[in-house]
Amino acid sequence: MGYQELKFDENAVFLVTGGAGFIGSNLCEAILNMGYRVRCLDNLSTGKYENIEPLTANSRFTFIKGDIRELETCMEATKGVDFVLNQAAWGSVPRSIEMPLLYEEINIRGTLNMMEASRQNGVKKFVYASSSSVYGDHPVLPKKEGKEGKVLSPYALTKKVDEEYGRLYKVLYGLDTYGMRYFNVFGRRQDPEGMYAAVIPKFIKQLMDGEVPTINGDGRQSRDFTYIDNVIEANLKACLAPSEAAGEAFNIGAGGREFLIDVYYDLCKALGKEVEPHFGPNRAGDIRDSNADISKARELLGYDPEYDFEKGINLAIDWYKENL
Repeated sequence: MGYQELKFDENAVFLVTGGAGFIGSNLCEAILNMGYRVRCLDNLSTGKYENIEPLTANSRFTFIKGDIRELETCMEATKGVDFVLNQAAWGSVPRSIEMPLLYEEINIRGTLNMMEASRQNGVKKFVYASSSSVYGDHPVLPKKEGKEGKVLSPYALTKKVDEEYGRLYKVLYGLDTYGMRYFNVFGRRQDPEGMYAAVIPKFIKQLMDGEVPTINGDGRQSRDFTYIDNVIEANLKACLAPSEAAGEAFNIGAGGREFLIDVYYDLCKALGKEVEPHFGPNRAGDIRDSNADISKARELLGYDPEYDFEKGINLAIDWYKENL
């Protein structure tokens, strides 16, 4: 069952933190389209107001410009809220290596503020963004919850700490928390600009602009690229998951494995380009291979991703052709 058919109380209120970002704005839009009320909390440090501007005409949508590093802001934003979808964070492994203190402030303290505010204000479900980066140097594929290695970056460490707080808030305080270990999410509204941009939108824009993309490493690294609608489904199904499944983290991927060089040539073909890429050095902190075992999310959340890589990438390319 797709997320569009999911049913909540007609008066349900959702709070999406980081709601002006790539994943957050897609969540806001989807929930509004289902007929529910949405609050969006974002300080616009990495999110973009233009992502949510079309939503502001909807009377069921409220935008709060604020920072999750401020507990008072979190307390105010969570009043009367049923479900928190905590997407506010700074991404990018390389940037976290450059700015570890900032990542600790935003990704750990900010998330803890949101959990505490949610606990105090009686939020029913707290669903938060984690990452496949928590698997670190563990070599075994597919990646399975409970088999993690040593983390390779400050970003990965922040997500690991968030998961531990999620577990504690369930055990100690009874807050139903669900960690979403995202595997390389892509799709509409993902920002192609900047040195920390994700690889798929970056390649698409560079190819469309006639530039020569650079692949870090030999291109044989693999990823479980996951289309945005699968992530929306996972978050909303977590809001309806049993309390017994709370305090846990779940792999949210498509369950596939794509090699970066193959993805690159697929994009070239789809865009009608014949451009050989540059190859640069490997990036510090990057995992070599990733592929999600999604059986736990399937069993405990009812997660059943509708979009494989091919279906998702075609939709993403169409969106970028229309919007870039």
